[in-house]
Amino acid sequence: MVVPGTHRYTGVNPIESRGGSMSRADLPSPNPSANSVGGYQEETEHLFLVAKHRKPSTTSRPVRNVLVAGAITAGAVVVPAAPAFAAPVEIPGIGTFEVPDQILSQLPPLPQVPALPGPAAPTSSAAQIAVQAAESKVGAPYVYGAAGPNAFDCSGLMKWAYQQAGINLPRTSYDQAAAGVPVSQSDLQPGDIVSFYGGSHSGMYVGNGNVVHASTESQPVKVAPLSSMPFDGARRYA
Repeated sequence: MVVPGTHRYTGVNPIESRGGSMSRADLPSPNPSANSVGGYQEETEHLFLVAKHRKPSTTSRPVRNVLVAGAITAGAVVVPAAPAFAAPVEIPGIGTFEVPDQILSQLPPLPQVPALPGPAAPTSSAAQIAVQAAESKVGAPYVYGAAGPNAFDCSGLMKWAYQQAGINLPRTSYDQAAAGVPVSQSDLQPGDIVSFYGGSHSGMYVGNGNVVHASTESQPVKVAPLSSMPFDGARRYA
């Protein structure tokens, strides 16, 4: 029911039509002709309640954004830290690991690990050098009284071969059979000087039951079985 002389409520919010918030001071002036007892007071209270419960205006959002930004700057709001980056670290002999940059910057530098020395080159003994030297002359001609480097007799080949290893042997086969350290046939090692025919012929044991020797005229230096000649004894010089 509307009291005659009062403002009629038409369903339009006068506050929203103005586009902003409103206080009692913004309410319209009372109608002089309104009933002073009930009409104006009811309409005034109605408009104030509508203004109190209306939806907040979007014009207040910038103010709220400014307040949030200020709180972040002051440290009141905790912002998650950016993800940490990791760098690969290689530990010699162990492997490669991913270590965050924050931790890596605090670690002391890794000690330099010296490179391990490679295996030592095998050293050749004087006997091995003599064997290699004698075998290198296989095919050279036999010449009586020659001691190399292009032709040999039996004792001359033994003397020349050991000279390549820095060892000086007696010149004749008989002297070679008398010097050095005596060795039995069962204990022969490569490089031992073997005597045949009662000491008149010399050869060098090269392993696997063979000797290299300058046998006789018309026969070059060659490798032959130890058993092909009568064994008389052996001497070791290295």
